[in-house]
Amino acid sequence: MRGMSQRLALVIVLVAGLLIALSAPANAAATNQISGTAEFGGSPECAAPPAEFNSYPPLVMDGSLIGCWYTHIDTARTTAGGVYLESGEELFVGSLNGGPAGTFTTTYKFEAKLNAAGSEIRGRCQHKIVAENGTGGFEGASGRVDFKDIIGATTITYEYRGHIRLA
Repeated sequence: MRGMSQRLALVIVLVAGLLIALSAPANAAATNQISGTAEFGGSPECAAPPAEFNSYPPLVMDGSLIGCWYTHIDTARTTAGGVYLESGEELFVGSLNGGPAGTFTTTYKFEAKLNAAGSEIRGRCQHKIVAENGTGGFEGASGRVDFKDIIGATTITYEYRGHIRLA
């Protein structure tokens, strides 16, 4: 009798699992892990930033994201200990893994350690994607992109990683 009830319980669990799996929508959102590099550079596509996102020259994105990254600074300050803090909004124009073009916006927070001369020693920033602002290939997108600053002798480049969930 005990073996029969164990088999029945197993069948019930399997059927319940199958029903749950089949009830998931066919067009369920996909989460994409992303990574790549970015740098300030001469890309003709990124030459003219939108007026509200022109706090820095645009970043040219390579890797999972191909396109242009534009920035608008809302707040910036340096602490007595040499930490630079910045926040604002950004706009990405381009594509994900060669898919359809579109845009998304982020809110971001940037932290950097500065030396006595005011030059960056290290830095990083976090960019939360604003879900309701995506267009085209990024309509309904959500997620987060994290940047790490790579300090060179004369330039700073950036490595990014994160995830984007497409609706």
